[in-house]
Amino acid sequence: MRGSRRLQKSQSARISYRGYFFSHESSEPPHIHVDRDGRTAKFWLEPIRLAYNLGFRADELRIIERLVTENAQRSKEAWNDFFDA
Repeated sequence: MRGSRRLQKSQSARISYRGYFFSHESSEPPHIHVDRDGRTAKFWLEPIRLAYNLGFRADELRIIERLVTENAQRSKEAWNDFFDA
């Protein structure tokens, strides 16, 4: 079981990223996994920083980090709602 949230990059061509966390990772600090097209990255939410990257280019990681930052409060609330329930 895992929580999921979509992060979107606004452009003429819309690119969607899938943001989620795994239910078995409650012992780790709040973080979000982000996937697209077989690539994945993990970002810690407090403070926001890259934990790992598998396949994203640096320019796309900057976009993802901006999206994670913009959605950090909602992601932390979802994390807390899920794991504190």
